[in-house]
Amino acid sequence: MIPQEIIRRKRNGEELGAADIRSFIGALAAGQLSEGQIGAFTMAVWFKGMSRAEIVALTLAMADSGDRLQWVDIDRPIADKHSTGGVGDNVSLMLAPIAAACGLAVPMISGRGLGHTGGTLDKLESIPGYTITPDADLFRRVVKEAGCAIIGQTGALAPADGRLYAVRDVTATVDSIPLITASILSKKLAAGLQTLVLDVKVGNGAFMADRGQAEILAHSLVEVANGAGVKTSALITDMNEPLADCAGNAVEMRNCLDFLAGRKTGTRLETVVLVFAAEMLVKSGIAVSSDEGEGMARQALSSGRAAEVFARMVSMLGGPADLVENPEKYLARAPVEKPVRASRSGWLAACDARGIGVSVIDLGGGRRHPADKIDHRVGFSALLPLGTRVTAGEPIALVHAADDAAAEGAAAALAVHYRIGEEEPELTPVIAGLI
Repeated sequence: MIPQEIIRRKRNGEELGAADIRSFIGALAAGQLSEGQIGAFTMAVWFKGMSRAEIVALTLAMADSGDRLQWVDIDRPIADKHSTGGVGDNVSLMLAPIAAACGLAVPMISGRGLGHTGGTLDKLESIPGYTITPDADLFRRVVKEAGCAIIGQTGALAPADGRLYAVRDVTATVDSIPLITASILSKKLAAGLQTLVLDVKVGNGAFMADRGQAEILAHSLVEVANGAGVKTSALITDMNEPLADCAGNAVEMRNCLDFLAGRKTGTRLETVVLVFAAEMLVKSGIAVSSDEGEGMARQALSSGRAAEVFARMVSMLGGPADLVENPEKYLARAPVEKPVRASRSGWLAACDARGIGVSVIDLGGGRRHPADKIDHRVGFSALLPLGTRVTAGEPIALVHAADDAAAEGAAAALAVHYRIGEEEPELTPVIAGLI
């Protein structure tokens, strides 16, 4: 196999055979390709696309580049959820323990920040001691005893995707339907899932800003996953504003704990979490209807069982046993907090969600290069939702920054990312469709 020949053929728009794709991915997993070759391949795919057969071959090759997990000793349905990425999207952190509290086993393989979107693993690493890459035995034990485990790719699980993922992040090739499909599903196939629910984001803060493109991606994911034997559905959700009222790492972890404690009711975030919990429960056969599934999820929250599952997962993976009770003892705060004030009176009519995600990176809360170290303390909190009536000078958000200069710059940037209008806006439903 000559890598540059495969790159050339894809660059020229030719369809690659399964054997060629498997050889290329095998070389990638073995460390035999340069970052330049990987980047050239991803850019060729971005421009020329892939056929359905190519996407299936790429997905299977990446899934087979390492171990595949088996869950023969667990008598619960094996289920998971995955998001295509957004700003303030910390759904997985709450959804996994809720689903586990309702009777599912959730071995969730998550990723780091990609492009302007936040990463579940980066958020979890704001917890002191939390191990995002446990060995296989510990991973199995946590899933069996706690009900869920949110971890990153180990070297043994879809290792080809780990390297491809990092290169896509820094080569502007994130928003490629074939690469997104293969990246997401290779990890899920390797995790040994029985059912999967996908959150396909659409809007100015998503990789798919166009509804039509989001539907194409959702169909690609659902068809490839079902074809591989994993019962799968996808929900299309709105990402024209941050999903939570915060964006960052430690700030989103605090949001997770507030949610599990019942302090985020009536929000768009709650709507998404409960709809996905219901879909997971129905897909796995635990609930017979969405209404029953949502009721079970609400009960898991109100009873405290979901919080207990989360606490047990954190403790078993090396984090503090009392994180849920004492989050401020462990989640570091940025030294500078500065309010962002409304420039005029009116309605919060629109925002640039992608710009907000980029502003988090500018603060140090994301990466420009794969090796960059993240400042988990920084970000935004107390973000007011669109449709809120504000008066001039009223805070619309709070910046968390490492120093005064960074806080000033982020506050100025965030103010520009919001448009204040004279008329109350018509808001987009957060759940846009089911595939």
